[in-house]
Amino acid sequence: MKRQNVRTLALIVCTFTYLLVGAAVFDALESKQETSEKKNLDERRFELMSKYNLSEKKYEELELVVLKLKPHQAGVQWRFAGSFYFAITVITTIGYGHAAPSTDGGKIFCMFYALLGIPLTLVMFQSMGERINTFVKYLLHRIKKCLRMKHTEVSMANMVIIGFFSCISTLCIGAAAFSYYEDWTFFHAYYYCFITLTTIGFGDYVALQKHDALQNDPHYVAFSFVYILTGLTVIGAFLNLVVLRFMTMNSEDEKRDAEQKALLRRNGQTTIRTTETSGNFRNMYAEVLHFHSMCSCLWYKSREKLHYSIPMIIPRDISTSDTCIEQSDASPNRLPEAFTNGCVCNLHRSTISSVSTGLHSLSALKGFTKRRSSV
Repeated sequence: MKRQNVRTLALIVCTFTYLLVGAAVFDALESKQETSEKKNLDERRFELMSKYNLSEKKYEELELVVLKLKPHQAGVQWRFAGSFYFAITVITTIGYGHAAPSTDGGKIFCMFYALLGIPLTLVMFQSMGERINTFVKYLLHRIKKCLRMKHTEVSMANMVIIGFFSCISTLCIGAAAFSYYEDWTFFHAYYYCFITLTTIGFGDYVALQKHDALQNDPHYVAFSFVYILTGLTVIGAFLNLVVLRFMTMNSEDEKRDAEQKALLRRNGQTTIRTTETSGNFRNMYAEVLHFHSMCSCLWYKSREKLHYSIPMIIPRDISTSDTCIEQSDASPNRLPEAFTNGCVCNLHRSTISSVSTGLHSLSALKGFTKRRSSV
């Protein structure tokens, strides 16, 4: 099974296991609170119906009116500032739900606007995150050089630590600001910043919804817009550093497998050609051994031919027949004992060659050197 398939199956199992664990924890933490709160609200509802003599139908109408009035508590939502806020929540996929288009034209435009805006925004944050990481890496490298540290290279661990603390600092700054403007506790403001910058956007906490802030407090509006976009950029840089590395592992493995297959295919063709060449070498070597067993002169001739073709294939002990020839030159007065077809070869066994059978040492006259050269 391919590495990519194993990784995908492991991710599926881990994701569903994570979902099951999360469901169990939320069930344990929230179910009792939900049951108790629903019971209190039902009691309060019956009290109001009895106090104001409201029927079930009248109460439902009143409830519907209250729900529709809730988005308008912050004032006008669809002026330019409010529309810009809504556009941010659309293309960043935050989607608080505090405001939604009510006309058919607005709903159609929202779908097409999101269809183009969401990919554009994701690519923008990805590119900005990459640039930020490059700048931080360069800056950290310069700092290490100024401090004269032994290792000035910026490791992956350094970048992850810096990115993590940058995210925590961004969340803390936003929590401090929104707790001041919205009269939230620091914990609730931190929760709002986390839900916003991770683009979850539950909508239980939404900024700029009190005291007509969208129309009456432009400085706070500008801060909120800049903070959301800047915070998403910081989070995008951290995700670019950590998460996207794992997201591209499958594509990298597929590319590596394709390169290995191409390499193996080329090696296979080379092996076939090498096998054919090796067969030719073996045939030549068999021919040489045949000549070698018949006549030392023919062996010398074949050996010279083989030496320039495959010099590494000849055993060292076989090639020592030259030594026999040179030793025979040193005793010119010795005559050969047999002449066969014009070849002067010693019929005795050579003491130098201990491997090859049939190799005879040569005892030639002075003229044998010329004979050897002519051969």
